Amino acid sequence: ISALVMLSILGCALAQDRTFLWNGQGEPSQNDTNENVCLTDEASCGCCLMQQLMWRMETFFNMSLNELQRGLERAQGVLNNIRASRSAFSVALTDERLCVGPYREEAIVKYGSVFINVGDGYSTSTGTFVAPRSGVYNLALTVYSDAGAPGARLAACARLRLNGRTLAALSENNHQDQEDSVSAVIAVQLSAGDAVDVALPAGCFLCDDNNHYNTFTGFLLYATD
Repeated sequence: ISALVMLSILGCALAQDRTFLWNGQGEPSQNDTNENVCLTDEASCGCCLMQQLMWRMETFFNMSLNELQRGLERAQGVLNNIRASRSAFSVALTDERLCVGPYREEAIVKYGSVFINVGDGYSTSTGTFVAPRSGVYNLALTVYSDAGAPGARLAACARLRLNGRTLAALSENNHQDQEDSVSAVIAVQLSAGDAVDVALPAGCFLCDDNNHYNTFTGFLLYATD
């Protein structure tokens, strides 16, 4: 159809010795003295109609292209926001045999084996995760310890904290088990800059090896800023 339209316009141009201008309202006009060419020259009238149709088609396609461009820009903005929102970390205590504690005073547990740290929110040097933006986060903590010998006291305990305030306390402190573990999973609202860490209370200790029994994990469910 497009080829036939173009051929018709070309035929009109070759057959007529007239030039048509546009008045800005979508209607063609001649630059000669004949204002009613469609009434006197059937061939010229057909050419004018073809040109008008082509102008309308061009306008329609330009509008469609602009709308697609705006839609692409909106989608790109959403994608950039999603990329900026990505935050996830998962760490373990160590890659080799190691026990931390017991200490006389409470101490922050510094997890040294990193599985993932998208957004670099978790610091192995401080043991603290700093929320990059406000939102709802999922936090999970598993603690494990080995008493070392049957009948010895097992004190596998830790506190998951937000800005120094306890969110969840995990504890296995008894003489009944040689080894044991305990876990907690919570969802919490964090503001940008909030600090989350794991504290080892006085008298408690954790043991781990390359099996990664002690893990600390968190990720952003959705942003609220």
